[in-house]
Amino acid sequence: MTMANAFGAGDFERLSAAEQSMIKRRERVLGPAYRLFYERPLHFVRGEGVWLYDAEGCAYLDAYNNVASIGHGNPAVLEAIARQAETLNTHTRYLHENILDYAEALTATCPSELSQVMFTCTGSEANDLAMRIARAHTKAEGLIVTRFAYHGVTSSIAEASPSLGKFVQLGDAVRTVPAPDSYRIAAGDMGRAFANGVREAIADLKAHGMRPAALMVDTVFSSDGIFTDPPGFVAEAVDAVREAGGLFIADEVQPGLGRTGDAFWGFQRHGVVPDIVTMGKPLGAGHPLAGLAVRPEVLAAFGRECRYFNTFGGNPVSMAAGMAVLDVIEREDLMANAQRVGRYLRAGIAKLAERHSLIGDVRGAGLFVGVELVTDRQARTPATAETARIVNGLRERQVLLSATGEHANTLKIRPPLVFSEANADLLVETMDEVLAGL
Repeated sequence: MTMANAFGAGDFERLSAAEQSMIKRRERVLGPAYRLFYERPLHFVRGEGVWLYDAEGCAYLDAYNNVASIGHGNPAVLEAIARQAETLNTHTRYLHENILDYAEALTATCPSELSQVMFTCTGSEANDLAMRIARAHTKAEGLIVTRFAYHGVTSSIAEASPSLGKFVQLGDAVRTVPAPDSYRIAAGDMGRAFANGVREAIADLKAHGMRPAALMVDTVFSSDGIFTDPPGFVAEAVDAVREAGGLFIADEVQPGLGRTGDAFWGFQRHGVVPDIVTMGKPLGAGHPLAGLAVRPEVLAAFGRECRYFNTFGGNPVSMAAGMAVLDVIEREDLMANAQRVGRYLRAGIAKLAERHSLIGDVRGAGLFVGVELVTDRQARTPATAETARIVNGLRERQVLLSATGEHANTLKIRPPLVFSEANADLLVETMDEVLAGL
């Protein structure tokens, strides 16, 4: 996944002298592990709402960056950050009302069972902490994830993120299961198929002398190709892991904050209450704020056995940013906007499918949309090379999105929640141009 839509050495000679100089400087000081998007990388200097502006002042429609959940440079968040930073910023070993106010506001968006929260700076840290809590509670080690999942970059979570590539080895206690593919599995069979995969993983762990601590899934299966429907298909798999003594961890870093339009958190669409819910930087609209919500009885063992301290996880400035984000989502009714604009966008892309046979499937919920591209609709053959051309063609026309899925053949559309119908029209029209150009 991380190499899909990535800049490669073969593209270097196509760049301007200024771009080449910046890339050489980047490689010299940042080393070889980082990746850049697009065959022609972009140099952004400013963001506002759904727009990013490059060094020449050209505006790009951002249909990809969910971290800026309520738009780039949101004034309410900026004001909250500045006001609190001017007053005080310190850690959670001192009493401060901000963390209490925000914790209460955040848990109010969750089912009542998830009444306690812990804060981190990144989603990777949140998922790492969730696994520590799960293992302390269950006294088991096994972790079940989907076959092309991404959950983070800490050592223990990178070992449970197969989408990072073949050189990141899965942990000995990690088992992968096929994602519930709604393009290839009938709706009525998806829940059973996914649960059977989980049961097989549990059996394999048992055969190797291990028990499952948890099933962890991104509840829109973003890295696997974006699979959101039918609502409820996750429930049987959750029952299966709980029957085996494990927990259900819902990774809401990408689906959360009302993005699916019909629920504030992705797991709510499936009628289940997780044992732990993890959240990432969209909580702070890009400010480094993340964390988890958890059932008190699940957190109890970890609290007895471990001390938890994260210097800036839960600091007053982050809490102010998080509270501002929740306020904007409610005040501007952004969940309803996600539902309305997402439906409008999917309908527009579905119309394109009538003219462009490369579009095999249009799916998603709210402002999380997947467009699977295939070279043969009957065989459903992944159009990997064509997808890369479309992503880069859109970039050349100043529209930003990316690709996802095991074969990197699904367009991943995940804009800020303030995306409008006019923005959707521009995206669809530009996509039409690029497809016609193929």
